[in-house]
Amino acid sequence: MCLGAVAGAQGVRGDLRIKPFTADPADIASYGPVSDEAGTRRFTLTVREVRKDVVIASAAEVRDRNAAEALRGVRLYVPRAALPEPDEDEFYHADLIGLAAVGEDGTVFGTVRALHDFGAGDVMEIARAEGGQPFAVPFTREVVPVIDFAGRRVVVVPPEGLLDPPEAEGDAEAGSDDGPEASR
Repeated sequence: MCLGAVAGAQGVRGDLRIKPFTADPADIASYGPVSDEAGTRRFTLTVREVRKDVVIASAAEVRDRNAAEALRGVRLYVPRAALPEPDEDEFYHADLIGLAAVGEDGTVFGTVRALHDFGAGDVMEIARAEGGQPFAVPFTREVVPVIDFAGRRVVVVPPEGLLDPPEAEGDAEAGSDDGPEASR
């Protein structure tokens, strides 16, 4: 599970600026050593400071600013087993990735591809079963009322009109005189 990403170096002694993905930013060092995505490099973190959107941490394996700067962009992982089980109605984003996204009637929409938080709440990105552009829905109880880990699916109630096919140019209001020059 990805806990954060190295954003760069802090100071000359090799401290790291880390963008945390944990609920409590200070927890980034709480689950034991972290590794890169391939698992080839391990780091033992010590949190020095928590700022608004970044954690300043040292890693015993990083000795200077150049070594810290070389880690910019590296995502930091721990095994799933190192994390505590989430409370009821709480989920790790990684546990939702890959679940089938189906309608209340069983219609298969696709597969959960990602969860994003752009500041106004979580958004679930779904890769369409038939290909084409993915679509996104708010990750709320109203839109995603069922998460069934045993059945490897989520039930999605898309907002009205979200999955309607786009109108062809000539299909818009019949008899309209609005041509390409019209403005609104």
